Amino acid sequence: MRWLTAGESHGPSLVGIIEGLPAHIQITSKEIQGDLARRRLGFGRGARQKFEADELRILGGVRHGITQGGPIALEVANSEWPKWEKVMSADPVPESELAELARNAPLTRPRPGHADLVGMQKYDFDDARPILERASARETAMRVALGSIARAFLQQVAGIEVLSHVVRIGTVAVPEDSQIPSPADVSLIDEDPVRCFNRDSASKMVAEIEAAHRDGDTLGGVVEVVAHGVMPGLGSHIHWDRRLDSRLAGALMGIQAIKGVELGDGFLTAARRGSIAHDEIGRDSSGKISRRTHRAGGTEGGMSTGEVLRVRAAMKPISTVPRALDTIDVSTGEAAKAINQRSDVCAVPAAGIVAEAMVALVLAEAIMEKFGGDSLGETKRNIDSYLANLPKFQ
Repeated sequence: MRWLTAGESHGPSLVGIIEGLPAHIQITSKEIQGDLARRRLGFGRGARQKFEADELRILGGVRHGITQGGPIALEVANSEWPKWEKVMSADPVPESELAELARNAPLTRPRPGHADLVGMQKYDFDDARPILERASARETAMRVALGSIARAFLQQVAGIEVLSHVVRIGTVAVPEDSQIPSPADVSLIDEDPVRCFNRDSASKMVAEIEAAHRDGDTLGGVVEVVAHGVMPGLGSHIHWDRRLDSRLAGALMGIQAIKGVELGDGFLTAARRGSIAHDEIGRDSSGKISRRTHRAGGTEGGMSTGEVLRVRAAMKPISTVPRALDTIDVSTGEAAKAINQRSDVCAVPAAGIVAEAMVALVLAEAIMEKFGGDSLGETKRNIDSYLANLPKFQ
């Protein structure tokens, strides 16, 4: 399975192609549009979320709501495109026309913490526009759209449910012993202003965002993605690049502004002694072999264990800070204040939706790698055959 996105933040559209999923997955534009709407959730978002709509089209690979087995092509159009048609035109535009457009002014004051400066250096641009257009988190809209197809596949082939919730914003965090949400809790989470499952913590997070907004500042935080119903044996201990935890960590680190990832208790586990750090093996109330705790986060030796999969991603504060940071104007070499385009105060709640999509894509790839199949039915039969062999370990 493989996938790819293309497009810029203020271009006409984002496009994406995903290949390697079986035929007969049920998916509609409405379902994908629903996940795109969830990406806009969260207290602390900027004005752009209010007037810019995600207009999805399925361009190929799906007929009458059923995948056909070939590449699936999607487009998310940019409703703001008419304002940017000349500035972002693929074809040359006369300099006389561009000179009249304020939007076309060179961006020469790179933002600390953003891709601006190093991107200009690497790709030999004297304007940050070509860098920030692709580096923008706007690209994640297409990842969410592709992840929606992967999510449908996981649900239909194995009953796997992927969800997320916010566990930290700024200095406010949920208690370490907080309950892990279930699929039945998704609506409650999405209804919360910051997508936090702990109501006491949620109100404090809102106050934290309000304080940052008053101060002309931004906030980061931590999201947790939880996958229920993952069968044991996805991934492998054989090579580093086949380890499921390696793939999950890489996928989440590849999201804009993510600076840290942990599976299960992750960094907290590093402070424990071995006698209490690991999930002891026993039998549950039904007599089935299981882990007594969930510290490992559902993976051991690079493979899924069959327990709840739990992975966290830490998002840094947004680098476009209203109270602009110091930088150098590369056109003059003089000290300056960084460019300040419209942005969010906090996008952590939305990052959870993007993280869900990335986890769904990784799990879908791992399932296709292990079980194969050209149709959903064939893949499901392969999974059922594998699971039927597991009782000998119970």
